Amino acid sequence: KKKEAKSTSKLPFAIGETEEGCDIFSGRWVRDELTRPLYEESECPYIQPQLTCQEHGRPDKEYQKWRWQPYGCDLPRFNATLMLESLRGKRMMFVGDSLNRGQYVSMVCLLHRILPPNAKSLKSSIDQSLTVFRAKDYNATIEFNWAPFLLESNSDNAIVHRVDDRMVKKGSINKHGKNWKGVDVLVFNTYLWWMTGRKMKFLKGKGSFKDEKKDIEELTTEDAYRVAMKSMLKWVRKNMDRNKTRVFFTSMSPLHIKSQEWGGEPGGNCYNETTLIEDPNYWGSENKNIMQVIVEEFGKSKYPITFLNITQLSSYRKDAHTSIYKKQWSPLTPEQLANPISYADCVHWCLPGLQDTWNELLFTKLFYPG
Repeated sequence: KKKEAKSTSKLPFAIGETEEGCDIFSGRWVRDELTRPLYEESECPYIQPQLTCQEHGRPDKEYQKWRWQPYGCDLPRFNATLMLESLRGKRMMFVGDSLNRGQYVSMVCLLHRILPPNAKSLKSSIDQSLTVFRAKDYNATIEFNWAPFLLESNSDNAIVHRVDDRMVKKGSINKHGKNWKGVDVLVFNTYLWWMTGRKMKFLKGKGSFKDEKKDIEELTTEDAYRVAMKSMLKWVRKNMDRNKTRVFFTSMSPLHIKSQEWGGEPGGNCYNETTLIEDPNYWGSENKNIMQVIVEEFGKSKYPITFLNITQLSSYRKDAHTSIYKKQWSPLTPEQLANPISYADCVHWCLPGLQDTWNELLFTKLFYPG
């Protein structure tokens, strides 16, 4: 009877379990010249130029040669064939901001290599809010939906979204949610866009962001984030079938914008950083209150959501950011060029690199849930 009960509660896509007592998010980085990187930058045509660090002059490849090793067990090797076979006739979608898009592109790079050239395609909508990679022989899609707050916001234009006065609409999850219906594996993230340093504005009622007079409510970052989590969890409960679908949430991606946090020189950031942070207890300036909100709200959820806790393991990787080695959005000034620290991107990550590990963890939790 016990066996019977266990088999009926098996999560969709699961083919085994993580070794008992093993927390795959607790471990250390080990150097691996043999199996890293999992693909070459030059062989994946889908990486956007903001993430191609080698092409933009990064002199070293050390950041590509680290493998995550949990303390209590080994991660199963990423198996592109198994992933595509499991997605046959199905849809996988990443929903969130540019960090989630990086994880999405990493997944596409990991999968596309086993497909012949005429058996795959990648297309974006005109406004780039929806990108779809299609594995034709498998009738499978891996998709990305730009929704930095998950809720409707004034930053929803995937091309022009640099809005200083960010504003979110209450009760608006269905604006993006209509894109998520019918998806079999859903991977959410939202964090960075909430971190404005000031209160978050919520548009109330039926108003528009373009209205001159708006009915606005201001909430603290934590309270605003809680509204989004509650909305997302409610949407998942109402729209997803726990017997067929899996929902993941990727935790906050750490920044490395203040080198003093890891004992570096004042005024520095991730620029010129090529080594890892060795302190196993290191924690940067990431908002622990946000983590607490996630713990509390996910704890109440009746729908099983798999939490990908990438924050701590990524926080050691000050070496893995795009830094200055990327396509710039606008031409650099002479002042910037004279001081590379001023324009180093310490938010996004080079590909191949750290985000491939996030997908190895996603792969593990999809097929071998604990």
